[in-house]
Amino acid sequence: MPELKPLHADHAPAVLAFELANRAFFAASISDRGDDFFDRFTDRYNASLAEQEAGTCAFYVLVTDDGSVLGRFNLYAIEDGTAELGYRVAQHVSGHGVATGTVRELCRLAASRHGLRTLQAATADRNAASRRVLAKAGFVEVGPADPAHLGGKPGSWYRRDLACEP
Repeated sequence: MPELKPLHADHAPAVLAFELANRAFFAASISDRGDDFFDRFTDRYNASLAEQEAGTCAFYVLVTDDGSVLGRFNLYAIEDGTAELGYRVAQHVSGHGVATGTVRELCRLAASRHGLRTLQAATADRNAASRRVLAKAGFVEVGPADPAHLGGKPGSWYRRDLACEP
């Protein structure tokens, strides 16, 4: 059974394998990370761990029993009880409720473990799957997102109040 775990240094090889295996799939709906991301993966990964240690971000991976990564679920810009949510799941589990279930779980953790009251997420208009995930996970659309935030694509911000989370 897959488990949502805080990002750890030991996850690096599996995260890189996940990103490489799903690169074309992700690029079809969100901006490609670019070759530089992969060329400097170790530096970027270590920087993410440092941000997590500093408490400004919380990064999670959905891991299978064999240690492979099915998805990444992240809380960015944690400040004053609010954070921005970002996520991506592997192509072979896309459309099977994995993202929705894990986003719901992360909402609970955001409230209980990180003391957050509100999450927000931006998604491109053309990313229908992400819009469905957010709606099913209790997010509501609150307005347009700056296209620069979405790799030049038009989109919207979504918000979820976590006040009722256990």
